[in-house]
Amino acid sequence: MNVFDFQATALDGKPVDLAQYRGKVLLIVNTASKCGFTPQYQGLESVYRELHGRGLEVLGFPCNQFGSQEPGSEEEIGAFCEKNYGVSFPMFAKVDVNGDAAHPLWKHLKAEAPGVLGTEGIKWNFTKFLIGRDGKVVQRYAPTTKPEEIADDIERLLG
Repeated sequence: MNVFDFQATALDGKPVDLAQYRGKVLLIVNTASKCGFTPQYQGLESVYRELHGRGLEVLGFPCNQFGSQEPGSEEEIGAFCEKNYGVSFPMFAKVDVNGDAAHPLWKHLKAEAPGVLGTEGIKWNFTKFLIGRDGKVVQRYAPTTKPEEIADDIERLLG
């Protein structure tokens, strides 16, 4: 099983088969609009614009599980991201990343790339997962890791 075996819901409510990204390098991130790390949207967009043409997709998954820092509706989230950060990469409907109701994709990501000391739980907003062209999880990055710091790892996968 790999990332391309999952489906998610786009911000507009339409189902998205992640198999459409087969052959691309993915950076999957749980996001929030009212978090100290929210300015990372700018770095994510910058990396996306720079490397999208070579096969990178950034996929944003809003999550309200950490300090209720993503309280808005999907429409509000989309408007916020576009207005404040010019986000043009795909954004998805709000998901849970921890607990029994965690989205199946996030359960998979956590199992494939546990965090510090082998813990699977996502600790905060803007945890990032780098996925290879084969759909396999390559690496997990902490919320404090800025998108620009991941660019070299992405470039290596893009070849």
